Parts: sequence; C-alpha cells; structure tokens
Amino acid sequence: MPDVIPADSIGIVTPQIAQFDTPLTLSCGQTLSSYELVYETYGTLNNTASNAILICHALSGDHHAAGYHAMTDKKPGWWDSAIGPGKAIDTNHFFVIALNNLGGCCGSTGPTSINPETGQRWEASFPIVTVEDWVESQARLADLLGIKTFAAIVGGSLGGMQVLEWSIRFPTRLQSAVIVASAPKLSTQNIAFNEVARQSIRRDPDFFDGNYLENSSVPTNGLGLARMLGHITYLSDDAMGAKFGRQMRHDSYQYNYGVEFEVESYLRYQGEAFTKRFDANTYMLMTKALDYFDPAAQTNGDLATVLSRAQCEFLLVSFTTDWRFSPERSEEIVNALVKAGKQVSYAKIEAAEGHDAFLFPIPRYMSVLNTFLTRVANRLTTEVK
Repeated sequence: MPDVIPADSIGIVTPQIAQFDTPLTLSCGQTLSSYELVYETYGTLNNTASNAILICHALSGDHHAAGYHAMTDKKPGWWDSAIGPGKAIDTNHFFVIALNNLGGCCGSTGPTSINPETGQRWEASFPIVTVEDWVESQARLADLLGIKTFAAIVGGSLGGMQVLEWSIRFPTRLQSAVIVASAPKLSTQNIAFNEVARQSIRRDPDFFDGNYLENSSVPTNGLGLARMLGHITYLSDDAMGAKFGRQMRHDSYQYNYGVEFEVESYLRYQGEAFTKRFDANTYMLMTKALDYFDPAAQTNGDLATVLSRAQCEFLLVSFTTDWRFSPERSEEIVNALVKAGKQVSYAKIEAAEGHDAFLFPIPRYMSVLNTFLTRVANRLTTEVK
C-alpha cells in the first residue's frame, strides 16, 4: 500500500453481500434454494442507472478488482491498473460492479460455504456451475441494484466468455461488450490442460474426494501443481526467457532434484502462494465451466447464427504472444459478428506477456479500452441532454 493513495485510485473499498432467496435452477439440473454474491462497487450510479459497467472475472479472479481493503494491503485489486478516476474504465463517468461468481471461494456461495439444508460445508456436493449460471446470477444482482441495462460489460479470458454469453442471453441488457483475450469455446488442447490440472488435484491423497475440509486437510500439493501448470500456459516463451533464461541458483549443477534453475523456484513459489488463497474444489468448478462453454452448440456450431441475437456493439482485444487464447480465437468471434451484421471493433496488441497480458497496463491496450469506453461515456452524456 502506498503511503498516500494515488489520485487515480479508488482508494479504500468495502465488499458488500447480496442475499438471494429465490431459487436458482442450474444448468446441471440442481437448484440452489438460496445463495450469496459478494461484490464491490466503484464510482457513482447516475439518476437513470444507465452508467453501470459490470466486470466479469477470470478463473482465479474475484470481486476485488480495484482499490484497497485496508491501508495495510500490499497491493490493490487485480485490475487496479484499468479501473479508477481517469483510467480506461473511468469511475468519474461509470459505476463499476465487480463480483465473485457462484462457486467461488472469496465470499460468494461455493464449496467452502455452509449448505443450509445440512448445516455442513458443501465441499464436493456443491453442484457444477456454468457460464450460463453465472450470467443468470449476475442479472439477478443487477436487478437488485436497480440496473436494467449496462452501459458496458467487460471481461478477460473466462470473463470474456461471460460477456459473450450476456450478449446472447440478455441482448437488451447491455449496450456495449468488451471481450479481451478470450474464445468462443475451448480448444481440445485447453480442455486437456484443464483435465491435467484437475487430475493433479484429485490424485492428491489429501483431496479425500473433495471433502478435505471435513477431514481437516487441504490438497496443497495437487492444487499447487495445477497452478504451476496453468501459470506456464499464461506466460509466453519470450516472457519466461527474458525473465529467467537458464539462470541458475548455484554456480554449477548440483545433480539432484532440488531447485537448480530460477524458473523452477518461481513456479514452486507461485504454486505454494496460490494454495494459501484459493480453494481446490473451486478450481475444479471453474475449469469445468471453461470446458462446457460453447454457445454455438445451440445452433449446430454456427457462431454467427447464435450471435445474431446480440444487439450491443463489441470491442475485442487479443495479444500477439497469447498461445492459450490466441488472436485467432478472438478473430473467430470477430468474423462471426461481422457475418451476423453486428458493430464490432478489434485490436491485436503487440505484447510479450502472453495470456496474462490482459491484466497489464500495456499502453496501447489501455488506449484502446479508453477510446472505446470514452465513446460509451459520451453517448451517455448525449442521452442525458
């Protein structure tokens, strides 16, 4: 935390909890009789409730997208570089909402929550959730906050899939969609990565078939390995090479299986740190939601047909070194939108950071976001006049 809060920071923020007692029937067929969503808001909702922006988070994200919870925080929210007064998502103009999705482990109802019907933690019995379920619950949160239509909905990676689903499921409830480093469905290779991650968790002897908390245990080895694998796919070869190369911890080979290269130390640290803040069952759920997402399945694989329902304008952004969700995957969406006759802008950003580039304040990337959302803000001002 800086000694003085920067002028372009949200500052200190306090999470809020929304309680829902109307049952939610999930895609898997099970029903949540009640649930909670934790969220944060930044900026001020205008008198017509027309200036709201929804931020959809990626796999390991949460509701804390900007600002600080306390002066003792070591770092701000995960997208603080983009959200705040004068930033690309300008809270001088917009009322920004960020939430932790159902199944999460940061306050919203999920595997670590208490099942009201049993009085015990859900753990492995928590039902599978999908992108469609998240969007439905997000719409209910918008209803609670009095927001009929979002000025924009923004998301990167898995968050971008949620934005795409919003445009199809609730086409009249958003005016603009920003989809960053995403895809219309996972490739076979990405599904394979997710399965290896899940098997790493499931084969940990401390997993106990998902009921590890009941057994006073945590599958740290499996979850750490899953995160190490994921982290490799989020970075580019160039970025890893530039940061670590073949830099060693010792002057010569030790000829053992300990840490010898700096990249090994880095990955072990990332895996261990992740296990202290994230839940293994939530990781399983989130990766499954990624696997299942395929809106074009409704129209026999024709993405343009399903996107013909959309009524908003779109901005898509990809990054040149992102091989997890390559530019070609964003271009699939762009081409389908063009075929469907929709208004779409597209930017392919030169970036060395790989898939994680969507989290960085890369100047051209921030400029593209700012230009698009400034146009959205200007339209709101014109409508008020």
